[in-house]
Amino acid sequence: MVVDDIKIRVKAGDGGRGAVAFNKNMRTLGPVGGSGGRGGSIFIEGVSDLRALNRFHPNEEIKAKNGENGRSQFRDGSNQEDVVLFVPVGTVVHNLETAGDTEITKIGQRMVIAIGGRGGKGNFLFRSSTNTTPKQFEFGEKGESVEVRFELKMIADAGFIGLPNVGKSSLLNELTSAKSKVANYPFTTLEPNLGAYYELVLADIPGLIEGASSGKGLGIRFLRHIERTNVLFHFVAADSADPVVDYQLVRKELGSYNSLLLEKAEYIFLSKKDTVSADAIAKIAEEFKKLDKNITPISIFDWDSIELVKKILNDLISKKIVKS
Repeated sequence: MVVDDIKIRVKAGDGGRGAVAFNKNMRTLGPVGGSGGRGGSIFIEGVSDLRALNRFHPNEEIKAKNGENGRSQFRDGSNQEDVVLFVPVGTVVHNLETAGDTEITKIGQRMVIAIGGRGGKGNFLFRSSTNTTPKQFEFGEKGESVEVRFELKMIADAGFIGLPNVGKSSLLNELTSAKSKVANYPFTTLEPNLGAYYELVLADIPGLIEGASSGKGLGIRFLRHIERTNVLFHFVAADSADPVVDYQLVRKELGSYNSLLLEKAEYIFLSKKDTVSADAIAKIAEEFKKLDKNITPISIFDWDSIELVKKILNDLISKKIVKS
């Protein structure tokens, strides 16, 4: 299971306390108390692992270490190492303290979410011509404590959408090295699956049903993953009682969730064409033309179909290269 929405608290380390110390043998030489070390900060970094959020537990607190206290003989406390939390590319980080949002969009992108406290000054730094034996010191600053919510919205070039059991996963497996579960029953795919076709990232989104935008079925958990896709590959099954109604149902759910999804470029594939006659396919195509929509009949058992999909993908690669 892919964890794609989780809330945790992070606590950066406090700064170490400054020391009050004097040269025991020659007190007149003044203070020798060192300063405290810096507390560790907490960063997040983008990685390609879609399951990176699975490492976290709901509402857990992740802490960085406190800076070491200063010591005598001018010895400053050690600074502590920063803590790096790895999150999938496409994660939106919601700071629940400030209501600010940031996004991780690239592998290796790193940002700080909680800054460690500065170490306090030891009494050596308070010496002066008028105070040669200062007893002043500073406590270290407190490290930041922040409640954050990680929300994964996958970034993909093409999103495979449609009702359950329309052949999305089968095609993804055929085109890429993905190993999506395939079976002849609804909701075979229970979590998003990613596959790579050369430079393109393809996302198989779990099947949508009527009411998905309001939480029915697998709900809006997976609708948000469609927001980050550049192109939609919309699948309707040729053996459905009414492919046009199926298509309109999914479009309705997309619009109810976010009307901007309806503006994305879309390719419509009539999957499982091997299960119906050529006449039936022609009739379905005519019905879609009434909506001013063109369909591409395909079957994973038909080599020409796969090559046709590959041609579309290759065209998308060319456009992506030109755009970049």
